[in-house]
Amino acid sequence: MGTPRGRLGGLCLLLLLLQAGRGLCEETPRCRPGFSSETYTFPVFRRDLRRGQRLGEVSFEGCTGRTHAPYASEDSHFEVRGGVVWVKRPLHLRHHERRFGILAWDSAGKQHSATVVLRSRHHGHHQHEQEHPPRVEPYGPAAGEVLAFPESRPGLKRQKRDWVIPPINCPENEKGPFPKKLVQIKSNKDKETTIFYSITGQGADAPPEGVFTVERDSGWLEVTRPLDREAIDKYILFSHAVSANGEPVEDPMEVIIKVTDQNDNRPQFTQPVFYGSVQEGATPGTSVMQVSATDKDDSVDSYNGVITYSIISQAPPEPHPQMFTINNNTGMIGVIISGLDREKFPKYTLILQAADMQGQGLTTTGTAVITVTDRNDNPPVFDPDKYVNAVPENEVGFPVAKLKVRDADEEGGPAWRARYSIISGNEGGNFVITTDPQSNDGLLKTAKGLDYEEQKKFVLEVSVRNEADFSMPLQTSTATVTVNVEDVNEAPVFVPPVKRVTQSEDLPVGQVVTTYTARDPDKDMKQILRYSIGKDVAQWLEINPENGVILTKAALDRESEHVRNNTYEALVFATDSGDPSATGTGTLLLYLNDVNDNAPEPTPRNFDICNRSPEPQRLNIVDKDLPPHTFSADLKFGANANWSVQIEQPDSLILKLTKVLEPGEYNIALQLSDGNGKSQITMVKAQVCNCEGEAKNCDRKGFIAGGLEVPAILGILGGILALLILLLLLLLFVRRRKVVKEPLLPPDDDTRDNVYYYDEEGGGEEDQDYDMSQLHRGLDSRPEVTRNDVVPTLMPAPQYRPRPANPDEIGNFIDENLKAADTDPTAPPYDSLLVFDYEGSGSEAASLSSINSSTGDQDQDYDYLSDWGNRFQKLADMYGGGEEED
Repeated sequence: MGTPRGRLGGLCLLLLLLQAGRGLCEETPRCRPGFSSETYTFPVFRRDLRRGQRLGEVSFEGCTGRTHAPYASEDSHFEVRGGVVWVKRPLHLRHHERRFGILAWDSAGKQHSATVVLRSRHHGHHQHEQEHPPRVEPYGPAAGEVLAFPESRPGLKRQKRDWVIPPINCPENEKGPFPKKLVQIKSNKDKETTIFYSITGQGADAPPEGVFTVERDSGWLEVTRPLDREAIDKYILFSHAVSANGEPVEDPMEVIIKVTDQNDNRPQFTQPVFYGSVQEGATPGTSVMQVSATDKDDSVDSYNGVITYSIISQAPPEPHPQMFTINNNTGMIGVIISGLDREKFPKYTLILQAADMQGQGLTTTGTAVITVTDRNDNPPVFDPDKYVNAVPENEVGFPVAKLKVRDADEEGGPAWRARYSIISGNEGGNFVITTDPQSNDGLLKTAKGLDYEEQKKFVLEVSVRNEADFSMPLQTSTATVTVNVEDVNEAPVFVPPVKRVTQSEDLPVGQVVTTYTARDPDKDMKQILRYSIGKDVAQWLEINPENGVILTKAALDRESEHVRNNTYEALVFATDSGDPSATGTGTLLLYLNDVNDNAPEPTPRNFDICNRSPEPQRLNIVDKDLPPHTFSADLKFGANANWSVQIEQPDSLILKLTKVLEPGEYNIALQLSDGNGKSQITMVKAQVCNCEGEAKNCDRKGFIAGGLEVPAILGILGGILALLILLLLLLLFVRRRKVVKEPLLPPDDDTRDNVYYYDEEGGGEEDQDYDMSQLHRGLDSRPEVTRNDVVPTLMPAPQYRPRPANPDEIGNFIDENLKAADTDPTAPPYDSLLVFDYEGSGSEAASLSSINSSTGDQDQDYDYLSDWGNRFQKLADMYGGGEEED
């Protein structure tokens, strides 16, 4: 193991090696003021802090040569004296952690700050650890600290670390050569056994891998490439020491490599352009806006990231080239000189500079645009301030004048928008003034119709202000408006506008109803008025056009539909002689007193009643005249033979059936008279039904069209109509198909006695009963007829007429089809066999060929054709007696 002196020599050698390695990495910096750490953490074992309790100590380098620098605490509960933090006021920690800032000033008067963190420790093992903190002994001035193995103590079971490497500073952006040695790691057991060193952690075997390496045998920690503090400002590694057989000889130890900053980044403004505003007339010291810039370099342990702000230029440089100033540290821009005037200089553009190293390092520029906002420092002024206009009388809302103002304040703002008021000459409220929102003009209009006869001239005084109050005492502008009222032809005015008159409804025609006149407001014009009736829907009235006397021209009727609540309304016109003329309207309300000019009437005038045990029928009595009424009833024209009537109530009567009547409709002549003798006979229709008691479902259908019901009648009529239409269509169809030819028989021969049409067999002798269907089939349907004796020719097939449905047309049918058969090349008389359907043996008709086409007809007897009359004379001549005549 060696003597103590030998171990002391080894320790000194290790310190020299560590110092040499540190010297290879960085040079000793010049004095830089500031706290030794940006954060100080002090443990507290109770949350109740007492006044005067010592919390911990901070270290500050002021570069003044003095032992202690001036300190201050941002929390009033604490104070700092000589670098020691004390409790100034009792305090209870509500949370596990409490933070506050402390301040100190260097020799240049610059303020520095740090953060103190108080952490509460409650658990036993934490308390035990704090009560027995590890004893730290220096391992070397540049190599850090080493924890020596403590000797065994009673009650202590845990082992402490043998060695530790304190944070190692390494500048960023080193140029090499690489690898570059940083520090040598040694274990105090390297003399007992062979030690192999290795490192793990970020930058070693974790991304970014390979930044740091360690020599396996010597323990030299090396950096392999340039570092970038802005990317990673600190690396935490763990060093390992193992024996040759791979057994750990030391616990893994933490090695922190702190990358020191170099001023390799320029400040950057946070915005391309900063915008702010300040009101015109702002006093010096008024804050306008704040700008900010950032620097990626370190601003805690160096001045590389400490930014200083300044103003390079101001545009425009009026009224002073330095109207604004900026706080070097905060970037707050403020007004330094008075004289801001928006009307002259509404906007300023400042070119700003941000420089690190307290203004001595790298710089960048930015732009700030300051808008000078308006305040109401300019009053609106009328231009012009005198107006003279003419206004016709009786016009409401007539534009009198448009008052114009000019205002130097910002257009569209509250300091520019005008408010007008009439301060004199408008005592009667005849005028009103508003503001045009687009042009800011004052719009003066009439609020009432002016009367030329009352006042011919108005003189108005109008004032103007802004919506915003004046920012300083200003004089209010006024304008004078002279309004001349023009006389116009006004319409006559009826007095009163509505006249009420009472007359009896039996006022004779041509009698005076009332006199209704009007007056002309235009007294100076001396005009003549003429009257006329404007509205008289019942055409009852007429008026004298000169004096306004109203007469009746037709009988009045209170009960007319044009009378409402006994009042008839009419309109009267009065027209003056002006050019153009004017017409006034008056309303006449004629109240009509009632007279007894209407006879009573029964209602309803139709009812149903049973002919057996009928119920009495109640009818109401209606009198259009005003009450009171008394009525009497009587039956006329023999109606009392079957009916009886009596007055039951003042306005109703009872009508009874006195005998059984046949069902049907009966007319009852009922005469009603009022108390003044006004009477009238009214026909009441009673439908007598074949029923008993109340006529609930009186069937009127049984008495229409001889007992047939309405649906049956409609069905019959519909069937008849359909049949007529069908016959008409059939007739049209037949006429279209009919070919007009010369009749086969003389038209004057009307002999038909021997011609019959049988629709059954056995209708006569076998040789005289012609089967017309066979004749038709032989002429028209011959699908298998062929000719072998002649060469066929291409001729169109003849058209055979079908068998007619009317027996009277059989003559034309035979004649036309005979002609068609004569022109048919496939038919006789070319001695070709014509095949007919089989008709049975022994029948002479079985050998029937086309008429007039066969020569084997000697066995036929056609003499009977002569007995058929003149209509068959041609057939008789052709077949019956042809040979005898020859």
